[in-house]
Amino acid sequence: MTFTDVKGALASKREKAQKVFLALAALLAVSVFVSVLSGPAKINFSEPLSEITRRILYMRLSRTALAIIAGGGISVSGVILQGLLRNPLCEPYVLGISGGASVGAVVSIVIGGTWTILGLSVLPLWAFLGAAATFFVVYRIAEVNGRVPIQNLLLTGVIVGAVLSSIVVFIVSFSEKETLHSVMWWLLGNLQIFDNGLLIFVAIIVVAGSVAAGALSNDLNAFSLGEEEAVHAGVETERMKKVFFLIASLITGACVSAAGMIGFLGLIVPHFMRMATGHDHKVLIPASFLAGGIFLVLCDTLARTVMSPSEVPVGVITAVCGAPFFIHMLRKKSRL
Repeated sequence: MTFTDVKGALASKREKAQKVFLALAALLAVSVFVSVLSGPAKINFSEPLSEITRRILYMRLSRTALAIIAGGGISVSGVILQGLLRNPLCEPYVLGISGGASVGAVVSIVIGGTWTILGLSVLPLWAFLGAAATFFVVYRIAEVNGRVPIQNLLLTGVIVGAVLSSIVVFIVSFSEKETLHSVMWWLLGNLQIFDNGLLIFVAIIVVAGSVAAGALSNDLNAFSLGEEEAVHAGVETERMKKVFFLIASLITGACVSAAGMIGFLGLIVPHFMRMATGHDHKVLIPASFLAGGIFLVLCDTLARTVMSPSEVPVGVITAVCGAPFFIHMLRKKSRL
């Protein structure tokens, strides 16, 4: 292959990536517009907005912002873990991080989730601390002689996640009826947010983590080829495993702390974006962030309108979309 051929191939990839980003930006704008206008209460911009209408508009905008941040963050976490573990079936919840967040949130609800600390609701703080604690537990268990084999990390995450799910079921089984609804609603996903401080907190962590992952995309590309190849490429594999696992855990913990349990998002979006943009994580990470935000905004819009005026938990919508896709991927992988 000549230099001209290589240069042409690179230009073609850049042009393809630009088209994908333009399409995603347009879809994001449309999805936000549809989300803001959708709901039991209709908004008519041709007339002066009343105080109630302004409050409804503000709540929908905040909810849409959380959907973009949480959807983008969970998708980026999925990209990181799939590249790190070299498994297209991995998603942020497979390593037990969401299980830790759910234990923290359920405990907070049971003992009184209306308390606040430093102006922030106790519930998301407990959820975030639960996710952070799980990160350290999973990593320490998987570590062997200063190294963390990829398979150890994956299996440890699955086992710890199963144990944490059992703890959640145990706590729920002894909960009072008054708190049971709040617990189940959070576990099934809810994007309604009333605390701007929490939204800003989650946004800072998700954006910072996504930018950090993008800056380290070359190392993630090397991991995708195999650990030995990453070593030959000059990557400090053990240190970078910690870095990527920490980034994915912090992003997931922040998203779950605000939006609850939203499954399959980190599995579906990275897979489709990989087909659209290729395997270069420098492009895949930002593309997945945008696509994840679009997907969750549309799922939330559907959750608010499909049974209007009642609302379906957004986690139910993502599960309905994601479960068949997961089964398809599992069967496809088993045939290889």
